[in-house]
Amino acid sequence: MSLRLTRGVALVATTAALALVATTTPAVAGPVRDQKQASRWLSGQLTDGLVHNDQYDFTDYGLSVDVGLALHAQERRGGTVTAIRDALAGGVDSYTTGVDWGSGDVYAGATAKLTSFVARTDGDPASFGGVDLVERLEGLVSTEAPTTGRLQDVTTSDDYANTIGQAFAAQALDAVGSDAAAPVTSFLLDQQCEAGYFRLGFSRKDSVDQTCDGDPRDAGKPDQGADVTALVLISLDALENPSAQVQDAVERGSAWLAAQQRKGGSFDDGYAGSNANSTGLAGWALGETGRCGKAQKAARWVQKQQAGSKDKALSADKGVIAYDRKALLTGRKDGIEVTTRDQFRRATAQAAPALDNLRKKQCKA
Repeated sequence: MSLRLTRGVALVATTAALALVATTTPAVAGPVRDQKQASRWLSGQLTDGLVHNDQYDFTDYGLSVDVGLALHAQERRGGTVTAIRDALAGGVDSYTTGVDWGSGDVYAGATAKLTSFVARTDGDPASFGGVDLVERLEGLVSTEAPTTGRLQDVTTSDDYANTIGQAFAAQALDAVGSDAAAPVTSFLLDQQCEAGYFRLGFSRKDSVDQTCDGDPRDAGKPDQGADVTALVLISLDALENPSAQVQDAVERGSAWLAAQQRKGGSFDDGYAGSNANSTGLAGWALGETGRCGKAQKAARWVQKQQAGSKDKALSADKGVIAYDRKALLTGRKDGIEVTTRDQFRRATAQAAPALDNLRKKQCKA
């Protein structure tokens, strides 16, 4: 799953090098090089601070935020992150509303994600591109029972707000000290299921019980594999003064996530098998929540999907991370084509932050 939140839902090492990686004190030179190369490649995908999709000829604001989040998480290319933020200021309405299609719709997921990104990167979400994003986001939060705190689209059609957007909203509103942060976070915690994972979709708005466990439609299995839980954990970990309830949710969620790791270190999205997007997000989240061994194992798997200097067809794309082994082998043969570039961009944006765990002497406590 991409971090992109549009209306619908809206990141190769040699055997010898891997042998040098210890469980909690990995070697530094290789991982630092791999991170730099991935960051350099991501930065090179920008045109005037934004990602442009050449296949379908549109500016991808959501993916631009993904790139910014990935670079910011690694504390790399701060100037590029600022350039992304500045460029996004010119497309606030295009990204968060239906103005380009002549509608008055406002999309909760995109609004929450953009507000979170601006807040995380030291921008002013209360005055961004001529828009008060905080006010816009607060206006998308339900204040009536039983959905108090629930994020919702303003739309005449289907409401696509979901737990990923809810997590971005909780982090963003907490960062700016909004009164809406508490109910938004409380509703987010209600989406954690008994097993420990976070579900993607919400209950029907007319349901008295808005919790995961109170929804008869929940089958006890996550509908997006590791992705949703990882994204929620990353946002919850960023809260400035987490409550005991939040800390408990993070512990339960990270324990569940750690248990989903496959033998080789990878994670999946519940559909397509092991992939760099899911593994990158999970490794990123596990590193932030202190599960270092698992996080480093995921990072080593991601590292194996990264193009190196010996990949001649990818020589101009050194550092890029492929979605999976098949995509890497295809890239080694054909290079990156206009029809495959989007997948490489999304995989690298979601997986690159996980590489940070290879150079940490100890995970974040």
